[in-house]
Amino acid sequence: MEKLKKEVGKKAAEYVESGMIVGLGTGSTAAFFVEELGRRIKEEGLKVIGVTTSHATSAQAKALGIPLKSIDEVSHVDLTVDGADEIDHQLNGIKGGGAALLMEKIVATYSKDYIWIVDEGKLSTHLGSFKVPVEVIPYGSEQLFHQFKEVGYAPTWRVSTSGEKVVTDMQHYIIDLHIDKIEDPATLAHELDCTVGVVEHGLFNNMVKKVIVAGTDGVRIIEK
Repeated sequence: MEKLKKEVGKKAAEYVESGMIVGLGTGSTAAFFVEELGRRIKEEGLKVIGVTTSHATSAQAKALGIPLKSIDEVSHVDLTVDGADEIDHQLNGIKGGGAALLMEKIVATYSKDYIWIVDEGKLSTHLGSFKVPVEVIPYGSEQLFHQFKEVGYAPTWRVSTSGEKVVTDMQHYIIDLHIDKIEDPATLAHELDCTVGVVEHGLFNNMVKKVIVAGTDGVRIIEK
């Protein structure tokens, strides 16, 4: 599967042209896209500016010699390429397994074009087989956890291997919601958007029109 992930990363990099401002996603599949961009800069003279979605991606990009700016230093992003944790038939998705959902959504929001690169195991009929990450401010977070439990969302804290609560790059906590089948992603997203103390959530609805999928039969493109 690693070979296939590398193939979709390389395929996505074909959409990048010199002069572009490019959003660099986070995660194991997106890392192959970033790697390929670094190769093209070094070997082909590709000229781009990268805008990263996590501290980890920033470190990788810097090591590869990709020039970087923050989202606040650019007027827009031409193209962002990122992974996803689950995608339904309408190309709604869940992201945030790597705890970078806030920065990922900010960069995606200001992108003219947005592509997901995934393996075929991430495709679902309905969202819900993957947890929904909710990034929350620490103050009042226990109240939010209780609220999510009361409405039946089976919340769990995102914790590190040492058992400590994970702190995101933006210094927040993550509560993961375990909802077996999300019938209406838009309604759930709206509910979370209106919940005080929630900074962002991992539902990325109606944000992409193109998904590059790595499967046993090779690489294919799904377009909305």
